[in-house]
Amino acid sequence: MASETGSVTLVGTAHVSADSVERVRETIDAERPDMVAVELDDGRYRQLQGDTPDNLDAGDILRGNTVFQFLAYWMLSYVQTRLGDRFDVEPGADMMAAIDTAEQFGLEVALVDREIQTTIQRFWARMSITEKVQMIGGLALGITDSRAVGVVGGLAVGLIAGPLIGLFGGSLGITDALLVRAAGGAVLGVTAAYLVDRLGKATLGPNQRLYGSITAGVAGTVVGTATGQVGGLIVSTLGLFAGRAIGSLAIGILVGLIAGLTLTLLVSPRGSSEPETGGIEELDPEELTDTDVVTMMMEEFRQFSPGGAEALIDERDAFIAHKLLALREAGRDVVAVIGAGHRQGVEQHLEDPSGLPPMSSLVGRETGRGIPWGKLLGYGITVIFVSFFLLLAMAGVQNTFLLQLFGAWFLINAVFAFTFAKVAGARWVSAGVGGAVAWMTSINPLLAPGWFTGYVELRHLQVNVGDIATLNGLLSDETKPVRKIVGDMFDVPLFRLIMVVAMTNVGSVIASFLFAVFVLPAFGAELGGVEGVSQLMLEGARNSADLIWETVTSVWETDNRVTTGVAWEWLIGP
Repeated sequence: MASETGSVTLVGTAHVSADSVERVRETIDAERPDMVAVELDDGRYRQLQGDTPDNLDAGDILRGNTVFQFLAYWMLSYVQTRLGDRFDVEPGADMMAAIDTAEQFGLEVALVDREIQTTIQRFWARMSITEKVQMIGGLALGITDSRAVGVVGGLAVGLIAGPLIGLFGGSLGITDALLVRAAGGAVLGVTAAYLVDRLGKATLGPNQRLYGSITAGVAGTVVGTATGQVGGLIVSTLGLFAGRAIGSLAIGILVGLIAGLTLTLLVSPRGSSEPETGGIEELDPEELTDTDVVTMMMEEFRQFSPGGAEALIDERDAFIAHKLLALREAGRDVVAVIGAGHRQGVEQHLEDPSGLPPMSSLVGRETGRGIPWGKLLGYGITVIFVSFFLLLAMAGVQNTFLLQLFGAWFLINAVFAFTFAKVAGARWVSAGVGGAVAWMTSINPLLAPGWFTGYVELRHLQVNVGDIATLNGLLSDETKPVRKIVGDMFDVPLFRLIMVVAMTNVGSVIASFLFAVFVLPAFGAELGGVEGVSQLMLEGARNSADLIWETVTSVWETDNRVTTGVAWEWLIGP
């Protein structure tokens, strides 16, 4: 691949392969280039060199999807660490060998990879919601079957549909009696599934326990719903509101699961293949010499996320090629050590640079593609919430009632957000701030009380990328019990921060659900129930329209009189 100016020799490696480490040393020794280029950015280079890890920016950690981007990066890092343990090779040993060998021969080192934060951000922005759920599930929980994604999505839809059914189910013919029966069926079904799972732990295999729990759960649900006795017990013990809340949630989840699975079957009629056997422990290190670990995993995602693969693989191929071309054109002879998964793409660009995209298109934040449904939903919820109070006020509802309703909204959000933040280990002040703003942030998904809790918590925490290695070490320790590992993870600042943020948000979500199912119906009863509230809102809308019309008419008449007077004075004089 020599040219008139310089040359580039590519060495494709697996990041956890001992053979790759040796091949890097031998190639540099044989070629004796002017410079050694490595697939690293500045941050990862300094981390390999043992420098103090960079502190993570609070805004980057807490801003929107960045938390999920970090989780994706952490899980990829964890998988690579596990592979390194499996093959007794430190992850990044190939790059470290290139750097050490270059220093041994007095050669310069060039960093030719794009910043990892940019890559992960662009990778995340290019993926659809379904792809994100499947990726996170696949890395964290082994959820790679599209049907499992349908179940997860169905549960999410069900949690939203449940409160709506509790509030407006009456207009659809869903009576309180049906909700109470559904509540009894849900409680009996969940109890039966749990007992079978626990009792079968010692005698049944994993699949037998799973199928047995599902069978027992379905049977318990059918019996509980048909007899209605469990539902009656719930009502007599906890009250009708509890029965309606549990029943509406059960029906919502059932509808969501059916919708999720149906959509999955329509989109992917063949479902998905059986899970692959084996795992990290069964991988052959010899097979890893043809592809690096991260790229190997991401290539599998290309089949369902072309955009994500483009950001993680194709764009980096082009970025690395740009850097190497610049070195070659400057007359440098370079040995470039890159992941073998990038070798083919980089090699093609070096042979035919005319196909390279501009460097400006490979850097910077990706804003995402398509309609921003999340933002539209957030604005919609805010408009609905504000309109609810304004229309009731315009309908003549007493201010005292509205203040009581708002106070209940504020109090239930504050209590739950505060409590969940404290459970996650937040300081009193941090939890208090999250609780204080939860009423406001819970009406707009574009904001979150956890962000505010996290910002205050960061005044007492210092988090950096080195925390990721600490967490990987804890997760890889098979000698400690799970409870001890979880406890130690909470001692890691980065993990505690993420849990505080997440738990504050979870508390606010639960509070919003309880307000919709319990508190709002209780207040609405004073106004005639859902129908009475609906009539008042319609009356408020009419009153608002009349007020606006009167205002416009008054302004028009005033302007008309003024204009007529001026014209008359101009015609006849003062």
